[in-house]
Amino acid sequence: MADSEKYKLDEKGSSRRKFLRNSGMAAGGVVVGGVFGGIIGFGGEEKEQDIATEHEPAATPTENPNAALMFFTPAQYQTTMAAAERIYPADDNGPGAAELDVAIYIDHQLASPWGINAKDYMAGPFYPAEETQQTQIRILRKDLFLLGLTALNNYSNEKFDGDFTSLDAEQQDEVLTHFEQGEYKIGGISSAVFFTMLRGLTIEGAYADPLYAGNKDMQGWAMRQFPGSRMNYNNEIKSKEFIELDPQGLRSHMGH
Repeated sequence: MADSEKYKLDEKGSSRRKFLRNSGMAAGGVVVGGVFGGIIGFGGEEKEQDIATEHEPAATPTENPNAALMFFTPAQYQTTMAAAERIYPADDNGPGAAELDVAIYIDHQLASPWGINAKDYMAGPFYPAEETQQTQIRILRKDLFLLGLTALNNYSNEKFDGDFTSLDAEQQDEVLTHFEQGEYKIGGISSAVFFTMLRGLTIEGAYADPLYAGNKDMQGWAMRQFPGSRMNYNNEIKSKEFIELDPQGLRSHMGH
């Protein structure tokens, strides 16, 4: 995502439209989903629409073959879904994180080798990061995320006497803004580290290929008018007229 258009919790009105219009991230690596996690559903000969069957958000989603929880408990799933929805809420432009199954995408990523930092150098020494470097921490991503969810509930109870999922939207935004600003410590780590992970995963889940369990029915792509994953555009390039293409996912290439 371009630095000048970072998605902030406190932006109102046109923030979502600007995000959808200007986010370079969605038009780059995120939308194709090829670099994430490594959790790929089985049943390659199923049609793409079968992998994105409609279901209501539930404690343990089961109607979507790719939606079975692999990592979260039902309560953790609900907290993640509520937090992601406040970062990427539904509005006139289209569905929000909850309807796009972003929490299921996050669940699958944390259950994958990415969640245990399988490809990261995790040995010391641990020096403070320079401004141009990403902070190196000892804790695994999956563990940091769970600590972050616990911290969300702890702070919500301290501030509003209720778990995060019980708060209204304005209260949830206040909690998340507090975390974004790094004003809460999670196991000695700034809450901003957790929030940055949560926000990044939320955006990925909205725009990754549905094969990775988010971007339900390719609605995230539809909002961007992104055509999805296609083998080529030979016919479209030859046309003198602009051709609108419905989104097409990776599963459409399987079984050919």
